[in-house]
Amino acid sequence: MQGERAMKYAVLAPVAANTTADPEWIGGFARHAEACGFESIVVVEHTVVMSRYSSVYPYDRSGRMELADDCAIPDPLDLLGFLAGRTTRIGLATGVLVLPNHHPVVLAKRAATLDALSGGRLRLGVGMGWMKEEIEACGTDFATRGRRADEQIRVMRALWSGESPDGVSHHGEFFGFDGAMTYPKPVRGAVPIHIGGHSVAAARRAGLLGDGFQPLGVAGEDLRRLLGEMRAAADQAGRDPLALELTLGHLVSRITPEKADALAALGADRILLSGTPTADLAAAMDELSACAARLGLTP
Repeated sequence: MQGERAMKYAVLAPVAANTTADPEWIGGFARHAEACGFESIVVVEHTVVMSRYSSVYPYDRSGRMELADDCAIPDPLDLLGFLAGRTTRIGLATGVLVLPNHHPVVLAKRAATLDALSGGRLRLGVGMGWMKEEIEACGTDFATRGRRADEQIRVMRALWSGESPDGVSHHGEFFGFDGAMTYPKPVRGAVPIHIGGHSVAAARRAGLLGDGFQPLGVAGEDLRRLLGEMRAAADQAGRDPLALELTLGHLVSRITPEKADALAALGADRILLSGTPTADLAAAMDELSACAARLGLTP
């Protein structure tokens, strides 16, 4: 709760502005967000966007994704690695990385490397993905992606924590290996993994396995129901629900201290702010500055 832990304010990189692959634009945006006092910058992922898809986008009534098919969506870890070199303090997060698109052994290495080189600034927000055609293009069965994700999380954590000279062994439904050793290790021993999504399954996965939960596209009673599911799952697993970070969303242009307090009352530890998509960097920076002033942020 905000009264116990200071609220963190993150900012979403404005992918819809089609500027996140422009090094000067996104580099300047990230540096300004850091200078304003925002806690982290968050980037999205689509490995590919299909020109034709029958999958239903769950976050818009149209069922269609708002991004143009040819919108530049950089690889999230490569983008965060670039931003790590352009900044010094701001947290670096995915929100969300489509977990089924990645092999956990390779992802564990990439995430640990980025975390080590950035001084422990990485947070992985992961989701199961909604675009069946994208996930299948990456070689994964859409129907089993949830079970696969649970195993992926366990594999990554085992590799990050494993320091035995005999290495780490794992034999599961989807992945298997013996004696694997991977270095460098994450600065904090593991990279925090937050679960994003709008379903009961996502909420329960956060409670059972996550370090945090980022509900997507839900509010009101639907949000309260998901938070109840998350907390019940954590209790079931013998975990402290209050130890899990909760990230809720709002708009850069509309957030106020009073609205932040209302989200804190729901249990939010972090508010992820989405700005107005614009290719005008000065306008985007001005919007961040005004927001930081309203919230009383300090660098």
